[in-house]
Amino acid sequence: MGTTFISGSVLPQLKAEESPRQQDESEEIFCPGPAPPPEGPWLHLQGAAGLWGILINTYLSYNVTSSLSIGFKTMKFPAVTVCNANPFKYSEVRPLLKELDKLIEAALERILQPTHGDPISPLLLNNSNATEGLDLDLWNQIPLVLIDEQDKDNPVIVEIFETNQSAAGNQTAAPPAPANVTSEEKKYKLAVKLCSHQGSNNCTYRNFTSAAQAVTEWYILQSTSILSKVPLQERIRMGYQAEDMILACLYGAEPCNYKNFTQIYHPDHGNCYIFNWGMDKEALNSSNPGAEFGLKLILDISQQDYIPYLSSAAGARLMLHQQKSFPFLKDQGIYAMAGTETSIGVLVDELERMGYPYSDCTANGSDVPVKNLYSEYNTSYSIQLPLSFFQACLRSCFQNHMTEICGCGHYMFPLPEGVTYCNNEDNPGWAYCYSSLRSSIRHRQICIDSCKETCNDTQYKMTISMADWPSEASEDWIFHILSYERDMSTNVTLDRNGIIKLNIYFQEYNYRTISESAATTIVWLLSSLGGQFGFWMGGSVLCLIEFGEIIIDSLWITVINIISWCKGLKQKRVRARYPDTPPTVSELVEAHTNLGFQHEEAGTETQGEALPPEPGTPPPNYDSLRVQPSHNPGTDSDIECEEQRPAANHHGDASVWAE
Repeated sequence: MGTTFISGSVLPQLKAEESPRQQDESEEIFCPGPAPPPEGPWLHLQGAAGLWGILINTYLSYNVTSSLSIGFKTMKFPAVTVCNANPFKYSEVRPLLKELDKLIEAALERILQPTHGDPISPLLLNNSNATEGLDLDLWNQIPLVLIDEQDKDNPVIVEIFETNQSAAGNQTAAPPAPANVTSEEKKYKLAVKLCSHQGSNNCTYRNFTSAAQAVTEWYILQSTSILSKVPLQERIRMGYQAEDMILACLYGAEPCNYKNFTQIYHPDHGNCYIFNWGMDKEALNSSNPGAEFGLKLILDISQQDYIPYLSSAAGARLMLHQQKSFPFLKDQGIYAMAGTETSIGVLVDELERMGYPYSDCTANGSDVPVKNLYSEYNTSYSIQLPLSFFQACLRSCFQNHMTEICGCGHYMFPLPEGVTYCNNEDNPGWAYCYSSLRSSIRHRQICIDSCKETCNDTQYKMTISMADWPSEASEDWIFHILSYERDMSTNVTLDRNGIIKLNIYFQEYNYRTISESAATTIVWLLSSLGGQFGFWMGGSVLCLIEFGEIIIDSLWITVINIISWCKGLKQKRVRARYPDTPPTVSELVEAHTNLGFQHEEAGTETQGEALPPEPGTPPPNYDSLRVQPSHNPGTDSDIECEEQRPAANHHGDASVWAE
């Protein structure tokens, strides 16, 4: 067998041919399939984004947390307002209400007339002496009617007062009651009839479960119409005067009297008197807590001179409030009963709310669109609004709506400029308009949405206790002394039904502050976002910096690309001007070169040969670049020398210029 020798030059070629095949086989054996997409980081990013959204939404909800703190300091004594439950002395106002009293007395006689099992019928004026001298015009403006509901599906409305002519055509009486009808089913309801104008069929009936409520409401509406035409000073005169009402006063260890009170007129309670209001003088501080360092008052409410159909409650109405604020006694006041000693212990709560966007409170009232009609009684745009600002805003809003819709203002609220109070003569349908507006939920909601609570309030929490005063053993000498001090008489002019004693004091100097703070702040948001980013993505502040760097680089690259695009656009415009290849700079320079500047090459002979005409403008003769010897002008030898060497000078000038 022969041996085959492979030369060294052939072996590398075989290896070179063999290696691609082996490489392909290795790729077929060990090369994996296509790699799956990297879903892990994206899932982490989605989880982090979801939690970020929750955190941002929590921050934008602007939740607050409330904290309670207790402090100790010397505090200002609150303003104390005392009023009589009866607004006017009946002896003073009786001439104005005489016709109204006659009407209600006749109406009550008519209401109590039906007997057991008898049908109800209107009282005929021409056949009864009881109705003689009644002012029917006053009655017909706001009448009372009886509603017979024996047949609940067809109730019968019966006029209380009716003439023969009207009775013949309009009387609607109920049929006789069956014998088996119980006394509960025979009851008649008393209602106030309110019409848009007198004689109109557009009427509404305000029903009451008790005739006592109906009579009081009717009397208030009618008396409001009458008293609204009385001047303010006359109404103040008809009320209870300070020297008659305030019998004794003591603040701490210092005596005081009615001159230390400020008088204001309140539509519901007539003359009211405020102690420590702070309008004209600095508010008083309380030296110590306890009953011995508070305010002690003895009041005479003169209950025997009450208006019988207007004031059904007897006593004093009082309220504790901030300085320079109007007292809304009807909503926030309390009663002190006659013949008792009422002790009121006071605790102070200070409320501090956060403003927008955490709550819709107002700091100074400037962002409330309602004009405050009580601005003369309080500092509406001071640094700290009183608690009564919201009540003042609601009443101002209601009065503004009433003046716009009804054309007049209600007697119980201050008037805007250029508006008068409502009365039956000038505004016959005012009661109907007022009742409709008061029962309107839409108008009420408009006022609630327009008005705002104050951000900082001071509230007085009261602990009330009562005892009979004076006692049976001491009432004789106490009434003798008080009667003598007031009337300078030895006769007793006071009794238990008209005397009230008040003790108002701080229970302690500890005050509570309830303050709001933001539940989530921007620091909380950033720390929470960073924590979630680090948890889900393993990121840190350095990652955020690198992300910022990437964003800046991207913006910079974008700016560079925009600049390059603008340059390319400019070059395209240049190519449009030169359809051929644009000339180079050297070609542009050569095209504008003055050939007269070009110096002659060395060795060129110009003598005896005429030079071709020089194109262009010859260069100027810059004598200033060459220093010439001084000589006398006009010398013939110099002139001849200059003429013999024109060529040499010309060559020299060109050399200097070239240099």
